[in-house]
Amino acid sequence: MTAGMTTGQARGAMPTHWIVEVGSAAETARFAADLAPLMRAGDVVTLGGGLGVGKTTFARALIRTLCDDPGLETPSPTFTLMQSYAGAAFDIVHADLYRIDDPAELDGLGWTEAGDDALLLVEWAERAGGALAPDRIDIAFAFSDKGEDARVITVTGHGALAPRLTMAKAIRQVLARAGFAHAPRRHIQGDASTRAYERLDGPGGERGAILMIAPRRPDGPPVRHGKPYSQIAKLAEDVRPFVALADGLRTRGFSAPAVYAADLAAGLLVIEDLGLEGVTDNGAPLDERYLEAAAALAALHQMELPHVLPVAGAEDHAIPRYDLDAMLMECELLLDWYLPHLGHNTLSASARNAFVELWTAALSAPEPERRTWTLRDYHSPNLIWMPEREGLARVGMLDFQDCVLGPPAYDVASLAQDARLDVPDALEMKLIGHYVRLRRAADPLFDAAGFARSYALMGAQRATKILGIFARLNHRDGKPGYLKHLPRIERNVRRCLLHPALADLRSWYETSVPGLFPEG
Repeated sequence: MTAGMTTGQARGAMPTHWIVEVGSAAETARFAADLAPLMRAGDVVTLGGGLGVGKTTFARALIRTLCDDPGLETPSPTFTLMQSYAGAAFDIVHADLYRIDDPAELDGLGWTEAGDDALLLVEWAERAGGALAPDRIDIAFAFSDKGEDARVITVTGHGALAPRLTMAKAIRQVLARAGFAHAPRRHIQGDASTRAYERLDGPGGERGAILMIAPRRPDGPPVRHGKPYSQIAKLAEDVRPFVALADGLRTRGFSAPAVYAADLAAGLLVIEDLGLEGVTDNGAPLDERYLEAAAALAALHQMELPHVLPVAGAEDHAIPRYDLDAMLMECELLLDWYLPHLGHNTLSASARNAFVELWTAALSAPEPERRTWTLRDYHSPNLIWMPEREGLARVGMLDFQDCVLGPPAYDVASLAQDARLDVPDALEMKLIGHYVRLRRAADPLFDAAGFARSYALMGAQRATKILGIFARLNHRDGKPGYLKHLPRIERNVRRCLLHPALADLRSWYETSVPGLFPEG
């Protein structure tokens, strides 16, 4: 199968064209499966070409893929005119307008309502006249002189669908470079970010790979000093940091995914699939695996680590410093999102100023040791257990693209104060003790007391931030599932603020955060 593409201005009126040559009906069906992930509810897709050219083969494969049912009966809508299917994510309406003589006849079919919340797949769309949406994908089929079953398929994206078609083409190319051109693709649960992930099945049931879809996100509005939130908080804005850190960790003996192929401009990576075995069992941490994860941190933190890492085919990645501005703005998410979530919208200006001043003083105190790679999301959802490997390599690491140069205690707190599951107090103490013993074994001058203060401070900062983030995910992004974790994170804040060095901050929380410190 060969493919070529010419691209107009995807964001404007110019359409995007993608020309693909297929050699068989099976390749036509496979191409339909390739296009399926770019479809959305409300989209309009037209299928054009003469009789017997492959429209039905394509439509059947597309519908079966979207319904996640390879054996689904897909009768032609030639006589019924419209046939509906319940897809896995949205409904599909397959229409055949061959018997329509006048576009006015469409009103009697419920044409206007058909595509409101469904994918509208239309054959003989030219008979709809001007009733087709301007934002759509047109797919034209033509016979080829390269074989009886060979076809030329021209896909054209119009308006808002043009960028999606461009992304689909880029995905197909990067999969081909990685050796997964024909691998079945299955969406997998992502994280709280805008990234998307798909599992690519390997041949014969072998472990395959992961497709990461993370196009560069546009900057949000300026929130401080003329900079957007992501820039101040040192969040990765493209996939270069992931590539740099993955290679940096792997070359130092840790298990981070190998990158098989990349399209850095499009934000696409095909990476090693580290497996499905986590560090928990039925929602409870497994002590051995958590202790090994703590040991991996201890090993990382005692290394001399570079601040700049190479990225193949691109400029080097400079790991940003987790500075005061970043940490303060994250803390203020509690004021902007968590307190309003509690219905507390009357925080005075003086109370807000006191909050900022207290955190500024706490975060500006001298640090007990040099900064290191702070992976920032080092907790159970991002840790994979790999028993087939040895030593520290048994801990697979994911989601480290937001790595900063920060206090070593931050990632220890991420692990031992897991935001998504309960870590028993006894296990938390074991993790801290194990980490400290390993650090002291490597450096007898390791400052355990200084680490304890930093652990409490970083735990309080992280929990404060997460309270705001999870409230924001609910109220701004429509993701209420994170609210169930709030009681656990509130508990983490309370426990961290018990450290004597944070007494002034604790007083502020006791006074200003309703219900956080129950009386008695």
